[in-house]
Amino acid sequence: MDLHLYNNLHRRLEAFAPLDPARVTMYLCGPTVYNYVHIGNARGPVVFDVLAKLLRRRYPKLVFARNITDVDDKINTAAQELGVPITTITDKFTAIYREDMAMLGITPPDVEPHATEHIPQIIAMIEQLIARGHAYAADGHVLFSIASYGDYGKLSRRPMDEMIAGARVDVAPYKRDAGDFVLWKPSTPDLPGWDSPWGIGRPGWHIECSAMAEAHLGETIDIHAGGNDLLFPHHENEVAQSTCAHGGKVFARFWVHNGMLDMGGTKMSKSLGNVSVLHELLAKHPPEALRFALLSAHYRQPLDWSDALIEQSIKTLDRLYGTLRDLADVPAPPAALPSGVESALCDDLNTPAVLAEISRLAGDARGLRNKTAHADKDSVENTELARLKSDLLAAGEILGLLQQDPAAWFSRGSDAGDETRIQALVDERNIAKKARDFARADAIRKQLADEGVLIEDTAQGVRWRRG
Repeated sequence: MDLHLYNNLHRRLEAFAPLDPARVTMYLCGPTVYNYVHIGNARGPVVFDVLAKLLRRRYPKLVFARNITDVDDKINTAAQELGVPITTITDKFTAIYREDMAMLGITPPDVEPHATEHIPQIIAMIEQLIARGHAYAADGHVLFSIASYGDYGKLSRRPMDEMIAGARVDVAPYKRDAGDFVLWKPSTPDLPGWDSPWGIGRPGWHIECSAMAEAHLGETIDIHAGGNDLLFPHHENEVAQSTCAHGGKVFARFWVHNGMLDMGGTKMSKSLGNVSVLHELLAKHPPEALRFALLSAHYRQPLDWSDALIEQSIKTLDRLYGTLRDLADVPAPPAALPSGVESALCDDLNTPAVLAEISRLAGDARGLRNKTAHADKDSVENTELARLKSDLLAAGEILGLLQQDPAAWFSRGSDAGDETRIQALVDERNIAKKARDFARADAIRKQLADEGVLIEDTAQGVRWRRG
């Protein structure tokens, strides 16, 4: 079946077909590494990790790039406040970002370009823009001339006056047009800088991504992804400068944007101060539950982030892992992606529909397990049970879920000694129930409940889990 993605370039769902099936290219705007990222910054990497998994099943030669912005005014400010070189800041937060992404189960990109490692390519692209009449040098700066590109604003579809206001541009005397944006700017001795035809300076933010994408993916890429907060000015400016530098060639054929996270109905952002730091959330909650929560709404829609959403995600994963634990004796050979899951993902990455299908598979498996607890291992029912388990694991894998051993999931935050103690209490409760000492059995249940341990009486025996 065809993969359909919502292409923001044309504002419609379109069937995706790469320019070259032997080398499919995708670029995702990565972090500016000056501080810890918030949970909203993780939505794009998680969502587009799923897209990359889906694409690799169809096009094994996918080249997926996610950049690191390691030269930026925010980084300069952080370094100056601490009195350290910018690399002290960028090295620290790049390492933390990678660790956080790994904890969320995100596969590393094929290419992770750093802006500071591409200064020659950035300078070369700026020189191309000047030579083609799309950029000009003025007062130590180089600026892109938006008047030189007739399709400026086509991606974001904003009126020019709104774009100028939204870009928060400086109306500097050296600009030909108020909307012209910086490609290169001069650096004073206390700022990082590189030699260039226009003096010691540093690149503007927008040109960095254009140069890195060209260097690793080519002049035209198949998919450019990112948050919808980047649609303007960042992605609009990328389109303008890349198209003009490449003689009119299409820069990105598909523009795919994820929606923002809200807290209490307000967009999560560092400027508003209403952020939940990802690094802190990963220390407090199971990382898989955070990933589950980020996939619980359609990627293009806003997602209301809350403690309740995290807790619901944990409970749902408890139920799913509980199903897999009850099926521990059922062989599960690797399976193809279930058709219902593939159909949902091919419909513009409909992850909520996939999660619903996972829930259905688990429910069917639990129901059949209860009916076949004593069935012959070669029965038709147990063959169906094996299929359901295989489908459940395959559906989880494409979303980056349900790949732990159930015992590891349920033992999170505990040590082996604590598990042994809890299991001993559970065994004591079982003995008390058989002896009809219900007062002791109830006392043990309450003791464990007070510790956050829930007991479940199932057809397969007594199970326990942390609430």
